[in-house]
Amino acid sequence: MAATDVDVSVSEGMRTLSLGGHVGFDSLPDQLVSKSVSQGFCFNILCVGETGIGKSTLMNTLFNTTFENEEASHYLDKVLLRPRTYDLQESNVQLKLTIVDTVGFGDQVNKEESYKPIVDYIDTQFENYLQEELKIKRSLFNYHDTRIHVCLYFIAPTGHSLKSLDLVTMKKLDSKVNIIPIIAKADTISKSELHKFKIKVMSELVSNGVQIYQFPTEDEAIAEINSSMNAHLPFAVVGSSEEVKVGNKMVRARQYPWGAVQVENESHCDFVRLREMLIRVNMEDLREQTHARHYELYRRCKLEEMGFKDTDPDNEPFSLQETYEAKRKEFLSDLQRKEEDMRQMFVNRVKETEAELKEKERELHDRFELLKRTHQEEKRNVEEKRRDLEEDMNSFNRRKVAAETLQGQAFQAASQLSIKKDKDKKN
Repeated sequence: MAATDVDVSVSEGMRTLSLGGHVGFDSLPDQLVSKSVSQGFCFNILCVGETGIGKSTLMNTLFNTTFENEEASHYLDKVLLRPRTYDLQESNVQLKLTIVDTVGFGDQVNKEESYKPIVDYIDTQFENYLQEELKIKRSLFNYHDTRIHVCLYFIAPTGHSLKSLDLVTMKKLDSKVNIIPIIAKADTISKSELHKFKIKVMSELVSNGVQIYQFPTEDEAIAEINSSMNAHLPFAVVGSSEEVKVGNKMVRARQYPWGAVQVENESHCDFVRLREMLIRVNMEDLREQTHARHYELYRRCKLEEMGFKDTDPDNEPFSLQETYEAKRKEFLSDLQRKEEDMRQMFVNRVKETEAELKEKERELHDRFELLKRTHQEEKRNVEEKRRDLEEDMNSFNRRKVAAETLQGQAFQAASQLSIKKDKDKKN
């Protein structure tokens, strides 16, 4: 017992030792970087916004390429989520990018349930990852992670306030995904209106309890830039894949009769800030937040629904094996109860069927007896009628014979009388 106490005390009190020379584990960060680069990365973006608000154009502008895109109709009766995955490479880094578009969002007359397909899609990706984790033989190393890392919520530049659909949808999504609100087509309102609109949007989000993604400020290397960028939310962006000549160089811009709105000019819009925060600075944090916060919340709720806990009612560590055995017993007892109920139900149905068959058999027997009596009565009636008919026929035949006899006698008498008259004439 004493030896055990000593071992525990030594293990609990860790000592810091100095090395006598170079060992080599300082290369672990380099090993991790090399391994990560060889494996590649994945990043999944959910674009939520009304049809025609510029979601596809902004994605093309963000990644400086042209993604596949289908023209969406305004007459869909429900919201459809269309995921598309692309393999991108920059230098020696490979990125598996998935862009999920919400087709038909906000186009229905009744918009009350427009958010449900989006929530269901996010939960489905969490469930797929959880099922992969719970497998006995897992393959998370090469598993294509489709969990949504960031939701770019496109706000229409009305200049007034958020629509109720926007508030409801973001409220339903904020516990499931990192939300970055952006004001689309920001070149359609003036700078003063845009500034007031930004303040109005953030005020409404706070007053309605919507938790949007805040760029992390814990890391000193990026704390200053992230802190300043948090003050620019929501980002007012302009997207364009067209190049316009401004001065002596070609830039991506939107050309108007009065001039050009340059996409990458920070005095014109927040596109550069969005790209900097989303891709160049905080992409890994978005991935970590998705796994450590949103997925863990879903996983915890799902496992608690299944009956798994960390502690028992006495706050003692809860054994997974005990939980499994308890759930197994509960399942078996429930299965046995259902089996007994089904067996009893089957017996009752058989008894009911037998009673119905006996009742029908009795009815058929009664009907048969009735038909039999009816048949016998009809047979007796037919026999009586046959006897009457035979008597009538015999009587008729007797009268016929008598009539024929009388007729023959009369004819004979007439013949004799005629012969006698002839004889008398001759005499």
